[in-house]
Amino acid sequence: MRPVYMISGGITKFAKAHINKDFRLMVKEAYDYALRDVPRFSKDMIDGAVGSYFSDHFTRQLKAASMVQDYLGLCPKPSKRVEGGGATGGLCFQSAWEAIASGRMNCCLAFGFETMSRVNTWKGNEFIALASDTNFDFPVGGFYSGYYAMMVQRHMYEFGTTVEQLAMVSVKNHVNALCNPYAQKAKRLSVKQVRESPMVATPLTMEDICTMSDGAATCILASEELAAKVCDRPVRIAGVGSGSDTMRMADRPHDKVMLLPHEQESDYLHLRYPGVHSFRGGRMAGKLAYEMAGIRNPLEELSFVELHDAYTSSEIQTYEDLGLCKYGEGGRFVESGAPFMADVNYGLDIPKAGRLPVNPSGGLLACGHPVGATGLMQAVFAFWQLQGTTSKHLGDDTLQVQQAKRGLIHSHAGTGTYITVSILEAT
Repeated sequence: MRPVYMISGGITKFAKAHINKDFRLMVKEAYDYALRDVPRFSKDMIDGAVGSYFSDHFTRQLKAASMVQDYLGLCPKPSKRVEGGGATGGLCFQSAWEAIASGRMNCCLAFGFETMSRVNTWKGNEFIALASDTNFDFPVGGFYSGYYAMMVQRHMYEFGTTVEQLAMVSVKNHVNALCNPYAQKAKRLSVKQVRESPMVATPLTMEDICTMSDGAATCILASEELAAKVCDRPVRIAGVGSGSDTMRMADRPHDKVMLLPHEQESDYLHLRYPGVHSFRGGRMAGKLAYEMAGIRNPLEELSFVELHDAYTSSEIQTYEDLGLCKYGEGGRFVESGAPFMADVNYGLDIPKAGRLPVNPSGGLLACGHPVGATGLMQAVFAFWQLQGTTSKHLGDDTLQVQQAKRGLIHSHAGTGTYITVSILEAT
C-alpha cells in the first residue's frame, strides 16, 4: 500500500441557493481554485476522478458526475460516481485515496456537489428521507429530524445531557463560521437564542439543525513522488476507516463496546450499547483509522476535528464514538470548553477552551450541508489547517489551529449506516 498525499483543494461558498450556477460550474470553480494553488501542477497529471453527489432527484440527472468529468476536460480518463447518503463526500475522499494507495493511479481528483435549492424544503426533506428504509421507516413519517430527536431524547435520559449543552455546540460552530467566508450561516448566537428558535422536533430547534445548501468542493490526491514534485507542503493521509450499521435502528443489537486503546472494559460495564444513543459504525470507523495512523489516545494526539454535525446532538454523540471522551460524557465535554477555539470570544463561560477544537470551520451547522460536497469541504479545511494557510485562504488567521499536526475528518450517513473517518497529517 503506497503513501497518499493531498496536494490541493478548493471549495465554493456554500449558500442557500446559487441560482446562476449549475453543478458543473460550481465544481469547475472549486477545481480551478485548487489548480491555482499548485502552480507546478498540471491537470494533465490527473489520472482519473471520483465524483460524489447524494441524490439524482435534486439535479434530475442520473449521470451528473459524467457531465462534470466532461466539463472539466478530463475525458476520456477514468471516472466513477460514489454515493452513500450524508457520508457521500467522505466515501469519495476515501475512494480517491484507494486509487492512489493501490497503485492504480498517481493522481486522482475527488469532486463533490449538491444543488438542493431547486426544490422546496419539504420536498428536499422527502428526498433526504429516501435514504432511510422506505419499506419500514418512511411510511410512518420517518424524516431525519425525528430520528435524531428520538436519539438525543434517549441520550438525555440515560446520561443527563441537557438542552443547554446542545445549544453550546450551535453557539460554537456558528461563531467559528464568522471568520469563514465560505460558510452559509455564520452568526453570533446565545444559548437562549438557540433554545428560543422555532422547535422542529423536540428538543431540537432550528438552530440545532443544519440547512440545505448549494455548493461544491474538490480535493487533489497524489502519490508521494508526484506530491514532492509539485507541492511545497503536501499533507499525508495517515489513516482511513469506515463503518456501517443496520438501516433500521430497531435491528441494532446490544453488545460490548468496541474499545479504543485508551479505554477499558470496566468503563462501560452497565452501558447498553449501541442503543439509539450511539453510532456503532462511527466507533468502527474511528478505531480502524486510529489503528492505521498509530493513534492510541485521540484527545492527546489530534490537533483538531472536523466532524459531521448535521445536528448539535450528533456532534455530542460523535465525541463519544471517536473516543474524545467516554460514552455518556459528550455533554460535559462540550461544557468543559475542550472543543472550542482558544482565542475566540463566544460569549460563554468556558473554562478550558482549546484543548481539541472541533469544527473550527463552523461545521455543517454553520457552513451548510450540500451533501456530496460536505465531506470534501472538511478535507479542504483540514488541509489548510495542516499547511498553516488558513489566513491565506480565509483572509484571516482567527481559525488557524496553532502548530496543527494531525486532523480528523468524519462523514456520516443516515442514522449511522455509513460513516467514514480519515486522518490527515502535516509533513
